Amino acid sequence: MADKTLKDVSEIMRNIDLCMLTTTTSDGALASRPMSNNGDVEYDGNSYFFTWEGSRTVSDIELDNGVNLTFQGDNGIFISVTGKGEVSRSREEMEEHWVSDLDKWFENGLDTPGIAMVTVKAKRIKYWQGEEDGEVKL
Repeated sequence: MADKTLKDVSEIMRNIDLCMLTTTTSDGALASRPMSNNGDVEYDGNSYFFTWEGSRTVSDIELDNGVNLTFQGDNGIFISVTGKGEVSRSREEMEEHWVSDLDKWFENGLDTPGIAMVTVKAKRIKYWQGEEDGEVKL
């Protein structure tokens, strides 16, 4: 078993733009969708994603906040982050994580009606790379 640190995982995740965010729906099914971390990875165990307030992502998290993120990076690394999702509509909180690349999705920036931010607070991080696997202690 290997011993990657939270800092090691942060460096890897910084170079992986898209992950799959999995939530649980109202009927108990799992639903996954691609999300971008927008390079916002000074990783302390939290991940931030922008979405629409009326999206299934938001309704799922508000019903059951258990979520999972899966990342696949270069050199055959896979990372699984299990945690709790929170939805914020606070402009102040969103400003801390806004990057200009988001303007292509939200044309009026943070003034776009219906914008929301999902924060995933990691509880467990596992990784696999070839025969190496491990868990990051949080």
